Amino acid sequence: MQYRNLGNSGAVVSHLCLGTMTFGAESDEATSHALMDAYVDAGGNFLDTADVYSAGVSEEIVGRWLKTKKLRDLVIATKGRFPMGDGPNHIGLSRKHLSEALEASLRRLGVEQIDLYQMHAFDALTPIEETLRFLDDATSSGKIAYYGFSNFLGWQLTKAVWIARMQGFAPPVTLQPQYNLLVRDIEHEIVPACQDANMGLLPWSPLGGGWLSGKYKRDQIPTGASRLGENPKRGMEAYEARNAKSSTWDIIGAVEDIAKSRGISMAQVALAWTSAQPAVTSVILGVRTSEQLKDNLGAASLVLSTEELQRLDAVSKPEMDDYPYGTGGIGQRHRRIEGGR
Repeated sequence: MQYRNLGNSGAVVSHLCLGTMTFGAESDEATSHALMDAYVDAGGNFLDTADVYSAGVSEEIVGRWLKTKKLRDLVIATKGRFPMGDGPNHIGLSRKHLSEALEASLRRLGVEQIDLYQMHAFDALTPIEETLRFLDDATSSGKIAYYGFSNFLGWQLTKAVWIARMQGFAPPVTLQPQYNLLVRDIEHEIVPACQDANMGLLPWSPLGGGWLSGKYKRDQIPTGASRLGENPKRGMEAYEARNAKSSTWDIIGAVEDIAKSRGISMAQVALAWTSAQPAVTSVILGVRTSEQLKDNLGAASLVLSTEELQRLDAVSKPEMDDYPYGTGGIGQRHRRIEGGR
């Protein structure tokens, strides 16, 4: 396992993070405890959860597991923002909701301080200044050590970073976005915004909802015990949406070729590619069985060659207009512009 700084903070985390969205839903408590045990035994020290995962049950499972352990080096991350009740103030990034959400997360996790408290998504109805002041107060009081964002756009992130700087607030340290070989759009604006702020990326869905593990086939609607087997129309990784893109199978084919040549799983190749990308601090593993975790942890020591990375980069390169993102605007994205300053 590699260890990296948590974004621009001094804390250190493993480059593979165990996500707990399945806890209490797709993974029962005994399985969840076994997953955390195996992950820590492999050298992992970074757990990611959220209050909305299984309506708080995921945090409770993590909290009960923590009580049985004496692990001082674990870094625990959770999130707040989405509905945890039926009232109009049971959602959002307002001081009122976050105050209640943070206290509830502390209670469910059974800790006095949350290491990384993340805003689960942007809230257009709450002034970002209100959110940032709350997070600064929570940091000063010791209830959280650091904070970050999840699912923010580039302009939202940059606005928050600069308001925090101007007001003298504690800075955000990380961003948690969707990022994988099938979804690279964040490279247009979001990755550069994170690099500019020296923030770390914590990619979720690094296997594209299972697509990059090789479990789905062209012209064969998924069935059986998998996420899409249970619901082929599920969310962003829906079978019809992904299958309709010709690039999907080109990317999967390249991943499969590299996996076969090395004698490893496709999931390990996809995870290693994501981990190797600029600004990435830790890749979030979304597993629900011990077998899946064991396979994913095989990527802990995997380093892809320059040629393998270049092949995957080329086949998965996101489409973009020539200007301003394509070659027509490349000079404006570099520090030195040819023929200018």
